[in-house]
Formats: sequence, structure tokens, C-alpha cells
Amino acid sequence: MTTKALTAIVSRFPEARVLCVGDVMLDRFVHGTVDRISPEAPIPVLKVGETRTMLGGAGNVVRNLVALGASVVFLSVMGDDAAGAEIQSLLTREKNVEPLIGVDRARRTPLKVRYVANGQQLLRTDEETVAPLSAERARILLETAVARLPSVDVLVLSDYGKGILADGVSTRLIDLARDAGVPVIVDPKGRDYGIYAHADLITPNRQELAEATGLAVSTDAAIVGACRTLMDSFGFGAVLATRSHEGMTLARDTGGVVHLPADAREVFDVSGAGDTVLATLAAALAVKAPLEDACRLANRAAGIAVGRVGTATVEADTLVGSLRHEEWSETESRVATPEEALERVSRWRRRGKRIGFTNGCFDLLHPGHVSLLKQAKAQCDRLVVGLNADVSVKRLKGEQRPVQSETARATVLASLSFVDLVVLFSEDTPLELIGLLTPDVLIKGADYSEDQVVGGDLVKAAGGRVFLASLEEGHSTTATLRRYHSRAESAIMGD
Repeated sequence: MTTKALTAIVSRFPEARVLCVGDVMLDRFVHGTVDRISPEAPIPVLKVGETRTMLGGAGNVVRNLVALGASVVFLSVMGDDAAGAEIQSLLTREKNVEPLIGVDRARRTPLKVRYVANGQQLLRTDEETVAPLSAERARILLETAVARLPSVDVLVLSDYGKGILADGVSTRLIDLARDAGVPVIVDPKGRDYGIYAHADLITPNRQELAEATGLAVSTDAAIVGACRTLMDSFGFGAVLATRSHEGMTLARDTGGVVHLPADAREVFDVSGAGDTVLATLAAALAVKAPLEDACRLANRAAGIAVGRVGTATVEADTLVGSLRHEEWSETESRVATPEEALERVSRWRRRGKRIGFTNGCFDLLHPGHVSLLKQAKAQCDRLVVGLNADVSVKRLKGEQRPVQSETARATVLASLSFVDLVVLFSEDTPLELIGLLTPDVLIKGADYSEDQVVGGDLVKAAGGRVFLASLEEGHSTTATLRRYHSRAESAIMGD
């Protein structure tokens, strides 16, 4: 499947209608710094800074589906407590979600609080009730599912083992979906996979696969054997085994096997990556994408998710941008979408790096460009170069420009040792990109004055500065092209 074809699948995600049923949770991240050890016990003291709260568990699957552009009906049950009220509030902010969340006063809403310092988790606390639904709550949930199944394209069961899908609920949901002709994808929990019998696709990780089968899963062949055991035992249509840094293995009941290598440039946080996989699979299968292509998209989305902090979502635009970059060489791994650039710049900042930014068309790279970029890098620890996309260059320079495509120009820039990241932008100026990244230093040539530099006021207002680099006389792309055309005309006339 070509990148163009995979991108076409993503473009259809807004057509996807998904019914998601599972354990909703609240994820809270408490970020801070550790400067000392407590005098009361040999433990670090966390000085609390930012606190972020978001939907977790099956709620994170919903968040990912919405980020990809899908519409979601969400069924779950929570407690009558502060965490439950916060979940309801968060769900009202999500577009294209129909939340049908029951409230059970006998349950405690699952709440996970993670304490994080310098990008590393120090501690996690859990508050929750782990118990099956009451008979009445289970009946209401199933009746609601029956009413919604005819209007959706796929059913997702997100089992976090808190009890929403226990005591036959998952089995009944799968039967109902099969009767309605709706495919079922399951993210399983526990050792008894009989409760998911006849699901179309199940997505255990390596450890879950080993626990469910009692088999070794240390090699490709062993993974495939364990997947086949599950399919033979429980009638699954396919098993997608996620294998962390080793990627994924897809085994189908028809006999086909596909091994997908891991697709992460940098692993920063694996929280919620399985939810991203599940959501991407659901969105792709909902628009009738072939299973293998759905898995390729899920693998790519997971690679993006693990490079972000917390239970992150992956947007459709980011996924498309990542797919397009696949066509470029390893050197071009320094080329990023604006969203990817923001993630990378944020990581650099957490490590105390100063971020510099400059921009241009860089159509024919010449000594003047090289001098500017070297001076720019001397002003910062990490240099980001904003590159005008082809459509932008045409508006600014005329229909005959650029001479080189945006892919070629980005490749050349990314190969320079003093350029850390290249980001394409389609606007006439990089103002929006500068506002997004908020660099510490904004660099332009000395043919500008500070008050003429686009984005300079934004950077200075945020505490940064503008640097004007000296220019190499006699070098410009326009002048170079003019000399070339003049010599070409002279040669023709001479003939």
C-alpha cells in the first residue's frame, strides 16, 4: 500500500462512526521538580507545578478517535463522585461524541494520579472500584448498545479490567454486534479470552499474549504460534500482537502473517499508546480499509504517541504528515510537521536547550544561506528552520519558482549539521509557526531592522530576542538565476 493510499484512508476518517464500550477513567498528571530529599524519609520532595487532567482508559480511546476525526458513541458507567463529575465535564468538551455514561452510586470512578518530575514518573496512585456491573446497570448498557449498533460502523471494547465488561457483558455485546453485522475490535484484559470469543480483531500486547496462552513469546515464530492458539481456541478473525520496540505482528485466521517494525523516532512515554492503536484501527476499519493497511496506520500512530508526554492523542493531520515523511530519507528525519516540531521543541526545552528560529525559501542554497545558518546556530542550542512550501514560494517569487521542490529543499537543509529541524509552512510569513514554537532567539539577515522582522514582537514579548546576522555580499538566489539566464541567452545568441 502506497503512502498516497494510506493518506486517502485517513482523509475518510470523518466518515467513521464508532461505538466504544469500556472502563472510563480519569488520568491526572502532577508535574513538578525535585530539588531535595525529604528529611522525614528517604524519598524525593516534589515541588508541584502544573497539574493536567484528562480522560483515561476507554475515555482515552474516545479522545484518540475524536482527534482522528471520527464520530463516537461512548458507553460506560462511573461513580457519583468528583472524578465522575470531572469526566462528564471533559466529555462535554469533546466534539463528535455522544456520551452515554451511567452513574452508579455504589462505584468509585477510577482515578489515576501520576506524579512526574523531569519527564519521569515518581509515583502513581489509584482510586477505583473493581467489580462487575449490577444486573440492572448491565441491562441498561446492553439495551443502549442494541439501539445504537445499527447506526455505527464498528464496535470497540476497551477492557481495563474494572468490571464494565465483566460477567458476560462483553460476550453479549459481541453477539449483538455480529447479529447487526458490525465488526468488533477488542483491547483485552486478564487471562480468560473466552469472554471475547468470535471478535473480529483482538489486540493483546506481548505480556498479555503470554498470560492468555501460557506460551513463550520471545521470537517471531513464538508470537505467531501464540496468536494462532488464540484464534483456534476462541474463533477470533485476527490477532494484532503489539510488541513495544519490536513493532507489531498481525496474524489472521486465513493464514496470513505480517510483521510491522516499530515506528518511533524517540520513545518518551508509552502511556496510552495501546489506546491510540485501538482508535486508529477502529477509524480505519470503520471506513472499510483493508486490515493490513489499518494495522500499518495504527503502527504509525503508535510511533507518534510514544514520542509525546502522557496519555497523548494523535491528530489526523499529524498522522498524514508522518506518512508523507516516510518517503524521505533518514537525513530527512529532521523534517517535521508543525505539531511534531512543537513536541520536539518542548522536549528540548525540558532539557534546558535554547531554541533558535530562522526562515526562508532556500531555493538554491548558496554561501550566503550557509553563513546565515551558521550564525543562527551559534545563537542557540537547537536551530529550527522554517521553510516556505512550494505554494508559498510561488506567491512570493512568481510562477517560475521554486526551482527546487519543497522536498528537495527540505532534504538539503536537513543534511546540514548546524540545522536541527526543518518545518514547512504554507503561509506567506512564518508568523503562525513562530507563535506556535515561541523560539528563544529569532534570526534574520541584517538587511532587516528589528522592527521589520516578522514575529519579533511575539518572541520579545515572551522574553526572547531578535538577532540580525551579517550578510555575505553578492549572494542571492534571484541574482544567481538572473546570471544563469543571461549566460544562457548569450550562448543561444552566439550560436
